[in-house]
Amino acid sequence: MDKNIKPFIAADRKIPEVTATAVGLGLVLALVMCAANAYLGLYAGMTVSASIPAAVISMGLLKGVFRRGTILENNIVQTMASAGQSVAAGIIFTMPALIIAKMWTGFDYWTVTLIAAGGGVLGVLFMVPMRRMLIAGDSKELTYPEGVACAEVLQAGEKGGGGILQVFVAVLFGGAYKLLTGGVTVIKGTVEGAAFLGRSLFYGGLDISPALVGVGYIVGFEVALLVFLGGAAGWLLVIPVLSWVHPAAAGVSAMDHAYALWSDYVRFIGVGGMIVGGLWSIWSIRRGMLAGLREIAALFARKTAGQPAPLRTDRDMSFKPLAALLAAIAVLVFYIYLRLTHQVHYALPSTVVMIVAAFFFVAVSSYIVGLIGSSNNPVSGMTICTVLFAALVMLVLGLKGPSAIVATLGVAGVVCCAACTAGDVSQDLKTGQLVGATPAAQQWTMMLGALSAAFVISPVLSLLHKAYGIGTGSPTALKAPQASLFAKITEAMFSPHAQLPWGMVGIGVAAAIGLILLNAWLEARKYSFRAYIMPVAVGIYLPWSLSFPILFGGLIYYLADRKLKAAGAAAAHQAGTQAGVLFSSGLIAGESLAGILLAIPIVLGTKLPFEITALTSNGGLYALVSVALLAVLLYALYAVGFRKNSDGTA
Repeated sequence: MDKNIKPFIAADRKIPEVTATAVGLGLVLALVMCAANAYLGLYAGMTVSASIPAAVISMGLLKGVFRRGTILENNIVQTMASAGQSVAAGIIFTMPALIIAKMWTGFDYWTVTLIAAGGGVLGVLFMVPMRRMLIAGDSKELTYPEGVACAEVLQAGEKGGGGILQVFVAVLFGGAYKLLTGGVTVIKGTVEGAAFLGRSLFYGGLDISPALVGVGYIVGFEVALLVFLGGAAGWLLVIPVLSWVHPAAAGVSAMDHAYALWSDYVRFIGVGGMIVGGLWSIWSIRRGMLAGLREIAALFARKTAGQPAPLRTDRDMSFKPLAALLAAIAVLVFYIYLRLTHQVHYALPSTVVMIVAAFFFVAVSSYIVGLIGSSNNPVSGMTICTVLFAALVMLVLGLKGPSAIVATLGVAGVVCCAACTAGDVSQDLKTGQLVGATPAAQQWTMMLGALSAAFVISPVLSLLHKAYGIGTGSPTALKAPQASLFAKITEAMFSPHAQLPWGMVGIGVAAAIGLILLNAWLEARKYSFRAYIMPVAVGIYLPWSLSFPILFGGLIYYLADRKLKAAGAAAAHQAGTQAGVLFSSGLIAGESLAGILLAIPIVLGTKLPFEITALTSNGGLYALVSVALLAVLLYALYAVGFRKNSDGTA
């Protein structure tokens, strides 16, 4: 354990930590954050951490309403909420692919629930033996930035800081914008246009989305810019060239042809980029991984050598329940794959593949988020690698057709849930180390948060699919970009009629290698800017209209950050950054939860949306009002982000 870290609550102090109030509030927030991230991930292909907003809400309720609560209780709440949202991330990247590939007509409740539960718990269990090496070690490169930021929020709250009002106001903002988009059509969901200039096709668009603005602010200007540049390369360079090679058929509009070219060709450049990004991430940390495996072996050897009991702040889940739970999860996963393939000789090797891949990618995920944070965690790239590996195993075993597609995506679902959970668990364990939490308490409550989310994710997905459609291609459908890609990949692997545009994948591979070389050049010359692969790949496979609000959010962060730094007050800078993150998190939660609530009357058959014909009948006015209201939102975020007072007040 790093001796230089002095936890906020000393190891010899015993204060309330795992209490009924903390666990109850943690369960509620785990379910809320799970639902919100499910909507956001299907809409934009990106998710955000729930830790900081959950910590602020917890502090506001425990201290402001119940007039009680300790920093360790608040830490348990944010830990459970974070585990809930990470399970959603793993599921929405994979399971909707079965709907898009027409393997399922609806989400099978128990299959989705068991995959979510197995992957989520596995991500926690595999992190138990790795905590001391990755989280509590003295590595100077593994900083776990989100975990450190959340610890600062918790410590500020213990000293009297606030912020819950900003979250709730932002929730109202985000919910109101979604209501004006999907309930009463005052705001146009997407302002876009496409036109032919000669034989070349050009497109431009802007999603009016508070959630995406919030995502941009949270990931920061650099990542937001890379996402935008990836989209610009696809839509401004590749599509105009492709439109010469593949001209539009008679009667096909410029807009429809632009989206067809993106769907059939351009986004597969992103696939190539994600494959290289995932493999490069693994290669980059190979020495750390080998050192970690040696440390884990030594750890188990020490456990059997009668070592003295560790301090409270260094006490993990004991070995016997850890081994028992791992065995139980292995049996559960075998049952899942038996349920999917109906053949023991297919289910057994699938289970072995999944356990090996999950352990490997859990370690990779934790290491990467320690280096560069959760925003650049290449889970999509790792999941693609898992999909390809699992598909090859199925082909070797002779499994073909629909059963092979379902089994492959089932393997990927468990691994993706485990990798997503491990990334967030790592940040939470770093937070716990800094505030003085008990690791074992966090590990048990993490599993509880993951399990609670597992039981609600399927109904949420079913509701969203019935109301909006997932990956259907309709204007109101949730795009589910990762799931759409995984569906295409598995169909191409197992269906004789489906093919991937391998030339586009090859272009993506070449572009990613170019980014690796560019990044090495930037690093050698000590530039602060980095050319990360994954954000660029995300921008390529997202509709470009989604990249604009993400860029705007990143720009707001950059402008507010620069102005605060120019003021020369470190405390004011920290308070302003924190306020902007909280407001952005509220925008995401507000729009996402409103989208889920609006889905209920749609499914029940109530007529929505209610159009205001004075606006919708005038396209120019409709678009102008939409852009103007987005500008109001951007100004509000800037005003919140530029905070002058060190205590977080306006």
